[in-house]
Formats: sequence, structure tokens, C-alpha cells
Amino acid sequence: MKKSFLPLSAAALIALAACGGTPLKTNLSVFFVPSRDNATLVRGISFLPAVLKAELAELGYEFETVSAYVGTSYEAVGEALDAGTADVGLIPGGTYAVYADGENMDAALTATRAGLNKDSEVAAEWNDGEPTLGDSSNQVTYYRSLGIAGTSERGRELADIINGGGEITWEDLQDVKIGVQSATSSAGRVYPTLLFMELFDKKLTDLPAENVIQVSGYGGAAAALASGQVDIAFGYADFRRDYADEWVGDYGRSEEIWDETDVVFVTEGIYNDTVTVSKRTVDNDLQAAIEQAFINLVQDTTDLPGDDATFAVVKDIFSVYSHEGYALADDSDYDGARAANALINS
Repeated sequence: MKKSFLPLSAAALIALAACGGTPLKTNLSVFFVPSRDNATLVRGISFLPAVLKAELAELGYEFETVSAYVGTSYEAVGEALDAGTADVGLIPGGTYAVYADGENMDAALTATRAGLNKDSEVAAEWNDGEPTLGDSSNQVTYYRSLGIAGTSERGRELADIINGGGEITWEDLQDVKIGVQSATSSAGRVYPTLLFMELFDKKLTDLPAENVIQVSGYGGAAAALASGQVDIAFGYADFRRDYADEWVGDYGRSEEIWDETDVVFVTEGIYNDTVTVSKRTVDNDLQAAIEQAFINLVQDTTDLPGDDATFAVVKDIFSVYSHEGYALADDSDYDGARAANALINS
């Protein structure tokens, strides 16, 4: 059933809670997938429990504790939501599509994020040497995955093919080391596999197994491109922007990431990340409160404690995934992701 978006007032949510009696749950757990480097994720989400607990209290739900965790993998978070050992999870659409059976969990919200100044399906049109920039006035519910060629000799050869107006063939890829994410990562594996099926009628798994390398998050992908460990890495369209500083810092490069990398593959649009709830532990009324709490917090400019410039105000917490807003979601929004997963796992 399609949800209509009518933001609930605090009074309305308190009334809902009152009608159902005092909530039985005393603890709420929120899990994040490890798509960013662990240090940044842990630092950012450390602020979430206090502000989410306070926001839910305003909406009529008093919890003794609210906890935030980084899962060991995308799959671990999906399994926890399925089992009810996690109450809320911020997970990609691909992960949701694998684990949601219509009853065990529900996509409560879809993230919105700034559109980009580049959005072409033509790989070479991304390669002007200029940074990819966001436009917060243009909020979108989708993103693309890009195949980024890095600093290795083979990576530069593939970039030259694309920038010279050519096309990469299946034969070209037989000796290419490709960095991917875990099996249910939309940008890091699912949609790149779908793209390969469209281009070559082949899957990533049809390449030599030793050349398909799972890297640890998108920080790991950027580091592997910088070191030449992989020739290509797949990731969300602006992941280079998130690691531009590390490229010339931690990763030891002397030139900017925009000068040393090029786009060689572009996927179709991917529906944005979800805020998913486990229906084993979260009833409809609590889900409505959680939805409103996240919608409120992602716009909240209240100062956070401490002097962390990256996480200065409440809405900065959600910058760990580049989320700038949330809209109510429907399970059917992720039917495309289900189709993609079915195809690559057939």
C-alpha cells in the first residue's frame, strides 16, 4: 500500500503512542553499514544516540537507551534487521532488496541528497579534470555508480581508451584488477554487475576470480586506486570528492584525485539508501515516530558538543552517507533493486 507523506506533529504522535499504551520497548538500536572508513563513521554516529533519544522523547517515545553501531558488513546489518536484533538500519537499496520479504522489515525512508553538476551516462563527459560538485538546491532520490580508473599503468590505458572516444571491450578486462564492495552493495557491486550484463552479457563473476577484489568500504577503494592495488574501482558517483583530501594526504599522492583518476563506466540511476526498520521489533506507531525523527534531525542545525569541524551541527551526522533529507519510502520503490539482484544471482 502506498504511503502518503503527511508529516505528523509531535502532538499527533504522542496521541498515537497514548492510544497504544506505553511502548514496551526500552532500548532502540540503530545500525550503519561500513561503506565509509570506520573512523569517520564511528565519530559521526557517536552523536546520534543522544539527539535521536531526545527527538523521540519529543514525539512521545521515551527510551532508556538509544545505541548506534557500525555493522561488520552490509549483510550483517541486513541479517540483524531480518532477525530483529537491530531495530533500525541505514542500508543501501540493494541490501534491503535482498533481505526484505514484505513482512520482516520495511523501508521507512529514502534518503535524498544533493544532485551533482555531472550526471551524464557518457563516461568521458565526467573527465574534465574538475571536481564533481553537489547542488543542495537540487535534491534527488537516485545516484549513479561509476567505474573509476586509477593510477596504475593498466588503469591509465583504460582511461585513454574512454577519453579517446573508444569503448572498453570484454577482452580488455581480462587482466584488469577491479575493486568492488560486498555482495549486496548497490554502487559497489550490484549495479556494476547489471551494467556488465548490459554491455557484455557477462557478470563480474565471469572475470578471473583473482582480479575481482573486495575492498573495505569506499575509503579502501580510493586507497587501492591510489596505490595501484586495483586498476578500476566501483563506487557512488561522488566518492572521489569524499576522499580528495586523503588522496594527497594519507594516500601519499602528489596530484589531486581529479587529475589522476578518470571515469570509465557509468551505471543507470540507483534508488537512494534507506532508513529501514525491523518489523519484528518496531510497530507502525513507533515507525511513524522514527520516520519523523529522522526527517527532523537531518535538517537540524543545533550545535553538537565538542569542536569537531566535520560534525558541527546535528544534520552533519548524516553527512557520513551524504544524506541531506529524507522522504517516506515504499517497499515497491526497491523492486528495481530486487530485479538487479535476481539477475546477478541467477
